[in-house]
Amino acid sequence: MQDWQWHEQSGISYLTCTLLQSWQHGFFGRSTWPAKPETLVPQCWGDELLTFRTKQVHGKAVLPVEDLNPLHHSAADPSDLADADGLIASPQAAPLGVWVASADCTPVLIGDVSTRQVAAIHSGWRGTAAEIVPAAVTQLLERGSQLQDLRIALGPAISGSVYPVDRSVALQVCETIAPSPLNLETLDEVMDSLGPSPLLPDLDPTKVRLDVRQVIATQLQQLGIATEQVSIAPYCTYQNPDTFFSYRRTGEKAVQWSGIVAT
Repeated sequence: MQDWQWHEQSGISYLTCTLLQSWQHGFFGRSTWPAKPETLVPQCWGDELLTFRTKQVHGKAVLPVEDLNPLHHSAADPSDLADADGLIASPQAAPLGVWVASADCTPVLIGDVSTRQVAAIHSGWRGTAAEIVPAAVTQLLERGSQLQDLRIALGPAISGSVYPVDRSVALQVCETIAPSPLNLETLDEVMDSLGPSPLLPDLDPTKVRLDVRQVIATQLQQLGIATEQVSIAPYCTYQNPDTFFSYRRTGEKAVQWSGIVAT
Protein backbone atom coordinates (compact mmCIF):
# COMPACT_ATOMS: atom_id res chain seq x y z
CA MET A 1 0.00 0.00 0.00
CA GLN A 2 2.93 2.37 0.55
CA ASP A 3 3.34 2.81 -3.22
CA TRP A 4 -0.23 4.09 -3.57
CA GLN A 5 -1.87 7.09 -1.87
CA TRP A 6 -5.16 8.94 -2.08
CA HIS A 7 -5.03 12.71 -2.58
CA GLU A 8 -7.66 15.40 -2.58
CA GLN A 9 -7.60 18.58 -4.65
CA SER A 10 -10.48 21.06 -4.82
CA GLY A 11 -12.73 18.47 -3.22
CA ILE A 12 -11.81 15.79 -5.78
CA SER A 13 -10.19 12.53 -4.63
CA TYR A 14 -7.77 10.57 -6.78
CA LEU A 15 -5.21 7.81 -6.37
CA THR A 16 -1.51 8.28 -7.10
CA CYS A 17 1.49 5.97 -7.36
CA THR A 18 4.89 6.72 -5.79
CA LEU A 19 6.67 5.55 -8.95
CA LEU A 20 5.08 8.51 -10.76
CA GLN A 21 5.48 11.04 -7.97
CA SER A 22 7.46 13.48 -10.11
CA TRP A 23 4.51 13.84 -12.51
CA GLN A 24 1.06 15.25 -11.98
CA HIS A 25 -1.09 12.17 -12.37
CA GLY A 26 -4.12 10.45 -10.94
CA PHE A 27 -6.42 7.45 -11.09
CA PHE A 28 -9.87 8.89 -10.45
CA GLY A 29 -12.88 6.97 -9.10
CA ARG A 30 -16.64 7.03 -9.40
CA SER A 31 -16.95 10.13 -7.21
CA THR A 32 -16.01 12.34 -10.17
CA TRP A 33 -18.54 10.85 -12.61
CA PRO A 34 -19.78 12.16 -15.03
CA ALA A 35 -17.03 14.81 -15.25
CA LYS A 36 -14.54 14.27 -18.08
CA PRO A 37 -10.82 15.13 -18.14
CA GLU A 38 -11.41 18.48 -19.81
CA THR A 39 -13.48 19.54 -16.78
CA LEU A 40 -11.40 17.72 -14.14
CA VAL A 41 -8.13 19.28 -15.32
CA PRO A 42 -8.84 22.91 -14.37
CA GLN A 43 -10.10 21.82 -10.97
CA CYS A 44 -7.06 19.69 -10.16
CA TRP A 45 -4.08 20.80 -12.24
CA GLY A 46 -4.76 24.22 -13.76
CA ASP A 47 -6.38 25.83 -16.79
CA GLU A 48 -3.14 26.06 -18.77
CA LEU A 49 -2.96 22.29 -19.24
CA LEU A 50 -3.71 20.95 -22.74
CA THR A 51 -5.83 17.81 -22.50
CA PHE A 52 -6.00 14.80 -24.81
CA ARG A 53 -8.16 11.66 -24.87
CA THR A 54 -9.48 9.30 -27.53
CA LYS A 55 -12.50 7.22 -28.46
CA GLN A 56 -11.45 3.87 -27.00
CA VAL A 57 -12.15 0.83 -29.16
CA HIS A 58 -10.39 -2.06 -27.35
CA GLY A 59 -7.65 -2.05 -29.97
CA LYS A 60 -3.87 -1.68 -30.17
CA ALA A 61 -3.44 1.84 -31.55
CA VAL A 62 -1.23 4.22 -29.53
CA LEU A 63 -1.15 7.76 -30.88
CA PRO A 64 1.28 10.64 -30.27
CA VAL A 65 -0.59 13.78 -29.24
CA GLU A 66 1.13 15.69 -32.04
CA ASP A 67 -1.40 14.03 -34.35
CA LEU A 68 -4.40 15.26 -32.31
CA ASN A 69 -6.12 18.44 -31.26
CA PRO A 70 -6.36 19.21 -27.53
CA LEU A 71 -9.79 19.23 -25.90
CA HIS A 72 -11.24 22.41 -24.54
CA HIS A 73 -12.66 22.60 -21.04
CA SER A 74 -16.13 21.68 -22.21
CA ALA A 75 -17.92 18.58 -23.38
CA ALA A 76 -16.17 17.11 -26.41
CA ASP A 77 -18.09 15.61 -29.30
CA PRO A 78 -17.18 11.88 -29.31
CA SER A 79 -17.28 11.94 -33.12
CA ASP A 80 -14.30 14.32 -33.05
CA LEU A 81 -12.13 11.89 -31.04
CA ALA A 82 -9.61 9.60 -32.72
CA ASP A 83 -10.06 5.84 -32.39
CA ALA A 84 -7.23 4.61 -30.16
CA ASP A 85 -6.55 3.08 -26.75
CA GLY A 86 -3.27 4.78 -25.94
CA LEU A 87 -1.64 8.20 -26.06
CA ILE A 88 1.96 9.39 -25.83
CA ALA A 89 3.13 12.93 -25.08
CA SER A 90 6.49 14.67 -24.81
CA PRO A 91 7.05 17.86 -22.79
CA GLN A 92 6.18 21.00 -24.74
CA ALA A 93 5.99 24.71 -23.96
CA ALA A 94 2.63 24.08 -22.30
CA PRO A 95 1.98 21.01 -20.09
CA LEU A 96 0.14 18.17 -21.88
CA GLY A 97 -2.19 15.72 -20.17
CA VAL A 98 -3.08 12.30 -21.64
CA TRP A 99 -6.08 10.38 -20.36
CA VAL A 100 -7.84 7.02 -20.60
CA ALA A 101 -11.13 5.69 -19.23
CA SER A 102 -11.79 2.32 -17.63
CA ALA A 103 -14.46 0.35 -15.80
CA ASP A 104 -12.69 -3.01 -15.14
CA CYS A 105 -10.00 -2.78 -17.85
CA THR A 106 -6.53 -1.75 -16.73
CA PRO A 107 -5.51 1.91 -16.95
CA VAL A 108 -1.74 2.09 -17.43
CA LEU A 109 0.27 5.28 -16.87
CA ILE A 110 3.93 5.47 -17.88
CA GLY A 111 6.54 8.14 -17.25
CA ASP A 112 10.15 8.43 -18.40
CA VAL A 113 12.40 9.95 -15.73
CA SER A 114 14.94 11.09 -18.35
CA THR A 115 13.01 12.38 -21.38
CA ARG A 116 9.89 13.19 -19.32
CA GLN A 117 7.71 11.53 -21.94
CA VAL A 118 4.45 10.05 -20.68
CA ALA A 119 1.85 7.58 -21.92
CA ALA A 120 -1.66 6.57 -20.92
CA ILE A 121 -3.05 3.22 -22.08
CA HIS A 122 -6.39 1.42 -21.76
CA SER A 123 -5.75 -2.34 -21.69
CA GLY A 124 -8.62 -4.78 -21.28
CA TRP A 125 -8.28 -8.42 -22.22
CA ARG A 126 -8.44 -7.56 -25.94
CA GLY A 127 -5.81 -4.86 -25.66
CA THR A 128 -3.64 -7.13 -23.54
CA ALA A 129 -3.97 -9.92 -26.10
CA ALA A 130 -2.95 -7.37 -28.77
CA GLU A 131 0.01 -6.33 -26.55
CA ILE A 132 -0.92 -2.66 -26.48
CA VAL A 133 1.28 -1.88 -23.46
CA PRO A 134 4.42 -3.35 -25.08
CA ALA A 135 3.45 -1.43 -28.24
CA ALA A 136 3.39 1.81 -26.24
CA VAL A 137 6.78 0.99 -24.70
CA THR A 138 8.17 0.35 -28.19
CA GLN A 139 6.95 3.76 -29.34
CA LEU A 140 8.55 5.42 -26.31
CA LEU A 141 11.85 3.73 -27.14
CA GLU A 142 11.59 4.92 -30.74
CA ARG A 143 11.11 8.45 -29.39
CA GLY A 144 14.28 8.32 -27.29
CA SER A 145 13.37 6.52 -24.07
CA GLN A 146 15.47 3.80 -22.43
CA LEU A 147 13.87 0.81 -20.71
CA GLN A 148 15.59 1.50 -17.38
CA ASP A 149 14.11 5.03 -17.28
CA LEU A 150 10.46 3.98 -17.48
CA ARG A 151 8.15 3.98 -14.47
CA ILE A 152 4.84 2.17 -14.93
CA ALA A 153 1.69 2.14 -12.80
CA LEU A 154 -1.15 -0.32 -13.43
CA GLY A 155 -4.23 1.28 -11.92
CA PRO A 156 -7.42 -0.09 -10.36
CA ALA A 157 -8.95 -2.88 -12.46
CA ILE A 158 -10.87 -6.09 -11.99
CA SER A 159 -8.88 -8.69 -10.05
CA GLY A 160 -8.25 -12.14 -11.41
CA SER A 161 -10.05 -13.79 -8.50
CA VAL A 162 -13.37 -12.31 -9.67
CA TYR A 163 -12.84 -12.26 -13.44
CA PRO A 164 -14.05 -15.49 -15.07
CA VAL A 165 -13.55 -15.64 -18.85
CA ASP A 166 -13.93 -18.30 -21.51
CA ARG A 167 -10.85 -20.45 -21.78
CA SER A 168 -10.50 -19.33 -25.40
CA VAL A 169 -10.18 -15.72 -24.16
CA ALA A 170 -7.55 -16.72 -21.61
CA LEU A 171 -5.68 -18.53 -24.37
CA GLN A 172 -5.50 -15.39 -26.51
CA VAL A 173 -4.20 -13.32 -23.60
CA CYS A 174 -1.75 -15.88 -22.23
CA GLU A 175 -0.23 -16.61 -25.64
CA THR A 176 1.52 -13.23 -25.32
CA ILE A 177 3.66 -14.47 -22.40
CA ALA A 178 3.89 -18.20 -23.06
CA PRO A 179 7.41 -19.65 -23.48
CA SER A 180 6.04 -22.25 -25.89
CA PRO A 181 3.02 -22.60 -28.20
CA LEU A 182 -0.30 -22.84 -26.39
CA ASN A 183 -3.56 -24.64 -26.96
CA LEU A 184 -6.57 -25.20 -24.72
CA GLU A 185 -5.15 -28.49 -23.45
CA THR A 186 -1.73 -27.08 -22.47
CA LEU A 187 -2.93 -23.67 -21.23
CA ASP A 188 -2.91 -24.41 -17.48
CA GLU A 189 0.31 -26.41 -17.50
CA VAL A 190 2.29 -23.80 -19.43
CA MET A 191 1.00 -20.93 -17.29
CA ASP A 192 1.86 -22.82 -14.10
CA SER A 193 5.43 -23.19 -15.40
CA LEU A 194 5.87 -19.40 -15.26
CA GLY A 195 5.69 -19.40 -11.45
CA PRO A 196 2.67 -17.54 -10.11
CA SER A 197 0.09 -18.25 -12.81
CA PRO A 198 -2.22 -15.49 -14.06
CA LEU A 199 -4.98 -18.13 -14.10
CA LEU A 200 -7.21 -19.40 -11.32
CA PRO A 201 -9.75 -22.22 -11.59
CA ASP A 202 -13.45 -21.50 -12.01
CA LEU A 203 -16.43 -23.66 -11.05
CA ASP A 204 -17.42 -23.69 -14.72
CA PRO A 205 -14.94 -26.01 -16.51
CA THR A 206 -15.31 -23.99 -19.73
CA LYS A 207 -13.99 -20.91 -17.94
CA VAL A 208 -10.95 -19.79 -16.00
CA ARG A 209 -10.29 -16.70 -13.88
CA LEU A 210 -7.81 -14.35 -15.48
CA ASP A 211 -5.52 -11.79 -13.86
CA VAL A 212 -5.00 -9.31 -16.70
CA ARG A 213 -2.72 -7.02 -14.71
CA GLN A 214 -0.37 -9.91 -13.94
CA VAL A 215 -0.18 -10.70 -17.65
CA ILE A 216 0.66 -7.06 -18.44
CA ALA A 217 3.35 -7.06 -15.73
CA THR A 218 4.82 -10.24 -17.21
CA GLN A 219 4.77 -8.72 -20.71
CA LEU A 220 6.78 -5.80 -19.36
CA GLN A 221 9.21 -8.08 -17.53
CA GLN A 222 9.79 -10.03 -20.73
CA LEU A 223 10.66 -6.76 -22.49
CA GLY A 224 13.45 -6.29 -19.98
CA ILE A 225 11.74 -3.91 -17.55
CA ALA A 226 12.68 -4.58 -13.92
CA THR A 227 9.96 -5.51 -11.46
CA GLU A 228 10.75 -2.46 -9.30
CA GLN A 229 9.83 -0.22 -12.25
CA VAL A 230 6.24 -1.50 -12.22
CA SER A 231 3.56 -1.15 -9.55
CA ILE A 232 0.04 -2.62 -9.47
CA ALA A 233 -2.70 -0.78 -7.60
CA PRO A 234 -4.07 -2.73 -4.61
CA TYR A 235 -7.67 -2.07 -5.68
CA CYS A 236 -10.21 -4.15 -7.56
CA THR A 237 -12.94 -2.26 -9.39
CA TYR A 238 -15.38 -5.15 -8.98
CA GLN A 239 -14.82 -5.55 -5.22
CA ASN A 240 -14.86 -1.84 -4.30
CA PRO A 241 -18.34 -0.65 -5.36
CA ASP A 242 -18.23 2.52 -3.26
CA THR A 243 -15.06 3.72 -4.98
CA PHE A 244 -15.03 2.39 -8.53
CA PHE A 245 -17.40 1.55 -11.36
CA SER A 246 -17.36 -2.03 -12.62
CA TYR A 247 -19.09 -3.03 -15.82
CA ARG A 248 -18.88 -6.69 -14.80
CA ARG A 249 -20.64 -5.92 -11.54
CA THR A 250 -23.50 -3.73 -12.76
CA GLY A 251 -23.51 -3.60 -16.56
CA GLU A 252 -23.54 0.19 -16.20
CA LYS A 253 -21.78 2.18 -18.91
CA ALA A 254 -19.92 4.50 -16.57
CA VAL A 255 -16.16 4.97 -16.24
CA GLN A 256 -13.37 6.35 -14.12
CA TRP A 257 -10.61 8.43 -15.67
CA SER A 258 -6.82 8.15 -15.34
CA GLY A 259 -4.35 10.76 -16.55
CA ILE A 260 -0.74 11.89 -16.45
CA VAL A 261 0.91 15.17 -17.43
CA ALA A 262 4.06 15.64 -19.54
CA THR A 263 6.09 18.48 -18.00
